[in-house]
Amino acid sequence: MPAIETPATETGEKSALDTVWNVVVHNDPVNLMSYVTLVFQRVFGFSKSKAEKHMMEVHNAGRSIVWSGNREHAELYVQQLHGHLLLSTLEKSS
Repeated sequence: MPAIETPATETGEKSALDTVWNVVVHNDPVNLMSYVTLVFQRVFGFSKSKAEKHMMEVHNAGRSIVWSGNREHAELYVQQLHGHLLLSTLEKSS
């Protein structure tokens, strides 16, 4: 019997698809805190208290990781946040 080769994707290395990505919202001097809270509720479906928690983290720490998961969804969330004029980025989770 011929030897069966293992595809490169099964080497145990983490592919880009397996990587967890963070959606990070950064503080800006333009948007009102109430507006940021409302956007978090609309985009992520957060409760008001969870949205306010993340908004305060953005305000006090300068940034907040508001969502983590696969890259495709993370990119969509960043695009939606940009559509609401919030400064947000995508970064690999450590």
